[in-house]
Amino acid sequence: MATSFPKAIRNVIEAFERLPGVGPKTATRLAFYVLNMPSFAVNNFAESLKQIKEEIKFCNKCFGVSENDVCDICANDKRDKTIVCVVARAIDMMAIENMGDFNGVYHVLGGVINPLEHIGPDDIKIYELLETIKNEKISELIIATNPTMEGEATALYIKKKVEDINNKIKISRIGSGLPMGADLEFADQATLSRAMDGRREL
Repeated sequence: MATSFPKAIRNVIEAFERLPGVGPKTATRLAFYVLNMPSFAVNNFAESLKQIKEEIKFCNKCFGVSENDVCDICANDKRDKTIVCVVARAIDMMAIENMGDFNGVYHVLGGVINPLEHIGPDDIKIYELLETIKNEKISELIIATNPTMEGEATALYIKKKVEDINNKIKISRIGSGLPMGADLEFADQATLSRAMDGRREL
């Protein structure tokens, strides 16, 4: 980054560089885009960032994002509470929800098991999932972690732990439609729908 930029611009560039997938060139373009935005648009942007930290919380039941202590999905009596779809992140939950044909509920792990990054089972919401299985009537667990090595390892770990508690629960894995290494957030709705329809037992 050019040191000749004014300090305020350098600060904004550095802030954008902290975002995932944003390199120095993209951060610089974004900073200058913001610089050329009308003042009211910048103020609205800044206010939106402030609101997301102040007003958004995690659902007490599924750990997805919500404006309330319990999200709209968990609070909806028309959802099938016996079918739980396990995802790594809240953004994956939204991707599946946007399909429009899943009527169960969710459990957001908050990540996947990844020894290289020192993330173990205790660092994500697996214990909370097991507590839900102990206390609720669950007929099927759909594990929808990304089809990566970490996602597969997490799915197998969950399967073993759930079977130790209740071996009568159907445990399925999202199936064809998502290649190995794919991210749910980038998949189109048709692909996600095929993956959900093609889920298989673990």
